[in-house]
Amino acid sequence: MSSASPVLLGGVEAGGTKFVCVVGTGIDGLRTECRIPTTTPAETLGEVVRFFADASRVHGPLGAIGVGSFGPVDLHASSPTFGCITATPKPGWSGADLVGTFGRELGVPVGFDTDVNAAALGEWRHGAARGLDSFVYLTVGTGIGGGGLAAGRLLHGLVHPEMGHLRVPHDHAADPFPGVCPFHGDCLEGLASGPAMAARWGTAAETLDAGHPAWALEARYLALALQNIVCTLSPERVVIGGGVMAQPALLPRVRRELATLLNGYVQAPEVLHHMDEYVVAPVLGDRAGVAGALVLAAAQLPPGLGGVAPFI
Repeated sequence: MSSASPVLLGGVEAGGTKFVCVVGTGIDGLRTECRIPTTTPAETLGEVVRFFADASRVHGPLGAIGVGSFGPVDLHASSPTFGCITATPKPGWSGADLVGTFGRELGVPVGFDTDVNAAALGEWRHGAARGLDSFVYLTVGTGIGGGGLAAGRLLHGLVHPEMGHLRVPHDHAADPFPGVCPFHGDCLEGLASGPAMAARWGTAAETLDAGHPAWALEARYLALALQNIVCTLSPERVVIGGGVMAQPALLPRVRRELATLLNGYVQAPEVLHHMDEYVVAPVLGDRAGVAGALVLAAAQLPPGLGGVAPFI
C-alpha cells in the first residue's frame, strides 16, 4: 500500500445485543457498515468475519481491525486468554476469543479494548474530550461501564475499569429495590442501569415521563458514582452517555446532584462554576464506539501508514 493513500480499517463495536461493524479510513470516511445480532459466539463471529472478507473484496484489503467489546475482557497481551471475553453474565460468551478469531481468519493485526474505552477514544479523537489528557467516559444503558484516559493513556491496570460495579450508598427505606446485578445485587449497575430501572418501575426507562420519580432517584445514584470518580481520578471532564441518558431532564439533574454532593470541596473553576461544561453528553452519540474502534485499528499501523501515537 502506498503511504499516499489512506489505509482501510475495520472497526467493531461488540455489544451484548448487536455487533456494529464498519470499514473505512476513519469515522468520516466510511465505505460500508452492518449490524449483526449477538447470538452465539460461533454464529456472531462468523458473520463478522464474512462481513470483513466481503468488504475487502469490494473495497480493498484492510490494514488492521479494532474491536471494542463488552466484557469483562482480558487486555493483557502476554496472557494466554488475551483478546477473550472472561466471566461475563452473557450466556455462552465466557471464553469467546475475539482477537484470535479475527486475526486468524482475516490475517490482519487486531487492536482490542473494552467497549467503553473504545467509546472514550472516539470522543477523545473526534468529540467531547478533544485536547484533554484525562477524562472519564461513563455509559448508562443495558449495563453501566466506565473508561477514559489518565495522563494521555487509556485507563488499564490489573484488569480494566469496572465503574459500573462501584458500590454507592443505598437507602433501603427510600429505595427497597434489591438491585439486579447477578454478582453484587445493588452496585451502581444493579441500581441504575436500564434493566434495573425497568425491574424497579415495571416499565422501560424510555417510557417514563420527565416528571416521574424514577429520574430523581436515577440522578442521585449517578451523581454518587460521579462523586467517587471525580474525587478518585480527578478527570478534566466527565462524558456520560448511553440509552438511559436520552431522557433530556436527566443530565441537568445529575449535574445539580453532583454539585450538591461535592459541596465546594473540589476547588476547580470547572466544577464550581462550569458544571454544564464539566459533565457533558457525548458529541458522537451512538457512533462513539465504532469511531473508537477505528482508532484502535489505526494504532496497529506503523506511523508511515497513518498509525496513531500510543495511548495504551
